[in-house]
Amino acid sequence: MTKLHIIAVAGPTASGKTTLAIKLAHENNGEIISADSRLVYKGFDIAAAKPSLSEREGIPHYLIDIVEPEVDYSAGDFYRDAKPIIEDIVERGKTPIVCGGTGLYFRILLEDFNLPQIPPNPKLRAELEATPIEILYDELKLKDPITADKVHINNKVRIVRVLEIIRTLNMPFYQAAGKKDTEYDVEWVSPAIMSREELYERINKRVDNMIERGLVEETKVLLKKHGRIKNFVNTIGYCEILQYLDGKIPLDIAIEKIKQNTRRYAKRQLTWFRRNPELEMDY
Repeated sequence: MTKLHIIAVAGPTASGKTTLAIKLAHENNGEIISADSRLVYKGFDIAAAKPSLSEREGIPHYLIDIVEPEVDYSAGDFYRDAKPIIEDIVERGKTPIVCGGTGLYFRILLEDFNLPQIPPNPKLRAELEATPIEILYDELKLKDPITADKVHINNKVRIVRVLEIIRTLNMPFYQAAGKKDTEYDVEWVSPAIMSREELYERINKRVDNMIERGLVEETKVLLKKHGRIKNFVNTIGYCEILQYLDGKIPLDIAIEKIKQNTRRYAKRQLTWFRRNPELEMDY
């Protein structure tokens, strides 16, 4: 059986993925499926660098603004939602283009990673979320050092979910995940190679632009509407501005912290995507 052809545009934040994906969509009669764990949330606009309608240039985009921030949208949810969209795009004679920077989304949808289909356990998850992240990470290192080596110590959402699966199945996550045959014929693409210094400069300029566009006001609006929910306070851009609004740090320090944390996030993204031999990322 012939596998469906997909173009995958992957790379770190601020590297130009959206611009490249839109260009490819124009050239290949394509439609874009977002593979970004923050673009799914309604209202997460400036901090998530969500492309505006004008920036999308008339190209249909999917899996943007689909859930409220209170929802814990998982990689499994992404896989479930993306598959029928891909099939619909192909049936209409167009090319699916998956674009984003959330590595796990790409792995579960387009690579050979088989995510365990374990339903959330609200009681266990609440217990884990109430535990300090250092203790959770130590447990992960003890029970599954292979997976612990691939998960950043500050990614509490991911650590909680992995431990939830480990405790439920009573086995290491990497064993529960396993491998599967890739479902699609994937053409992997990344933005033009740049130096690490250029990428970091692009990040710094993007953050300055976010402030100019009203990131502080957007944070205030989201805080008033949703309160200090997990997906809000754990998002780069909002968490630093919240520290400023709480009077803990001045605005200029908050801005520098956003830049620093975004650069660190980009570095983790690069580490993730370099595992894919079909992506050229030397910076």
